[in-house]
Amino acid sequence: MDVGILAYGGYIPQSRLQRSEIAKAHSWFNPGLNGLAKGERAMANWDEDSVTMAVEAARDCLGDTDRDVISAVYMASTTFPFSDRQNAGIVADALNLKSGLQTMDFSSSQRAGSAGLSLALQVAKGSADPVLYTTAEKRETRAASPLEFTSGDGAAAFLVGQGKVIAKLLASHTEAVDFVDHFRGEGEAYDYSWEERWVRDEGYLKIVPAAIAAVLDQSGVDPSTITTFCFPVAAKRIAATLAKQMGFPEASVADNLQANCGETGTAHSMVMLAQALQNNKAGDKILVASFGQGSDALLFEVTDEIANLAPRMGITGYLARRYAETNYNKYLAFHDLINLERGIRAETDKKTGLTTLYRNKNMAQRMLGGKCTQCGTAQFPKSNMCVNENCGAVHTQEDYPFADRIGRVNSFTADRLTYSPDPPAYYGMVQFEEGGRLMSDFTDISPESDVEVGMAMRMVFRVKDYDNKRGFRRYFWKATPVAATQKGE
Repeated sequence: MDVGILAYGGYIPQSRLQRSEIAKAHSWFNPGLNGLAKGERAMANWDEDSVTMAVEAARDCLGDTDRDVISAVYMASTTFPFSDRQNAGIVADALNLKSGLQTMDFSSSQRAGSAGLSLALQVAKGSADPVLYTTAEKRETRAASPLEFTSGDGAAAFLVGQGKVIAKLLASHTEAVDFVDHFRGEGEAYDYSWEERWVRDEGYLKIVPAAIAAVLDQSGVDPSTITTFCFPVAAKRIAATLAKQMGFPEASVADNLQANCGETGTAHSMVMLAQALQNNKAGDKILVASFGQGSDALLFEVTDEIANLAPRMGITGYLARRYAETNYNKYLAFHDLINLERGIRAETDKKTGLTTLYRNKNMAQRMLGGKCTQCGTAQFPKSNMCVNENCGAVHTQEDYPFADRIGRVNSFTADRLTYSPDPPAYYGMVQFEEGGRLMSDFTDISPESDVEVGMAMRMVFRVKDYDNKRGFRRYFWKATPVAATQKGE
């Protein structure tokens, strides 16, 4: 039975910081940065991190898939919000998955994204139930560095397993080489990068070809039949040079998304793979390679099942859902790169009671409410008594998930007195179409958004607040306007 990818999903934050604004701020010091000033980079909101982006990519991937069949959740990132708390476990919780599954984090290399998928595929060979694999990155970069221009935030997700795969795995290979092109030491906030020509000549052009050649040898695939070659590198012409060196068609080199997204760190090979699956057809062959202390290469063939996969936003859809951010200072504030005076109202101690968090995690992380088994009334949060005044039954509620239900704005306000990292603070009453309502924070309200009563809203998993004193963050669900871009467009 074929093993491969059953479904894919992606996520790119809607804000796109214009690189010209970064250059304006720093070219006085380093005029050479003007050469990187074209295009835009994806910029996560203040309440987004690698976990929240992984959740969104996974939701895009799963659609209406039966989530009870998932046997494991894996996540890869070099920017996990927690060093000693399983981040994949938070993702599984937010997706309302069963507790009887395996969760695992992958990190410490720009190759972690591809390595995690490779392992997930190996696990899927021996399991009848699929594995959910996610990868996301919100990379911290030093101000005025080239990485500040070329990096971006984003995520991808894949459901891998046996059966009706949309892309079957033909071969995979890993070259493990401790080649240090850059590093980030323990306790350091930013990467330290080495000389670019050395990395190109001794790294990309020697290590990656060895991994690719092994995959081609295993599969017996003619290099000239490769349809799409995904290689995540911001530097120009390196992917094209590799393709020529390996005998791939010139047209096979995939867009590295540098113009409108930026390189999403360890997730980027998977982001490019997700976009390739969105744009390819049955019979196409996709070769994805990565680089980081060696190289992974994975070769897939798209199957006829791709035509039966339900439409989704994917990377293409989320790239189309954008607005141009021209305020570089907002980017600095969101990434804590400046010591901003946030005012007295920001001084509240955000200490989280971990016992309270655990007892309420079905509500806070899974967004489970209740539905009365007597009258059918849905409510959030779940309680012992039905809120329907004509019912009032006690102990009749069963779990009722709200996260994927559409709501509409009943009322709202834009508050500049309440502290918010991105003022004004938008919040209001959201009425769900199937019943139930919630006084909710709103997020991703762009300058182009006109919030109004009756507007359709969907729920997204976000950071509620940060406890910077103890290094903890709480998550909750917030309402955001339903994207204007429809799935599949």
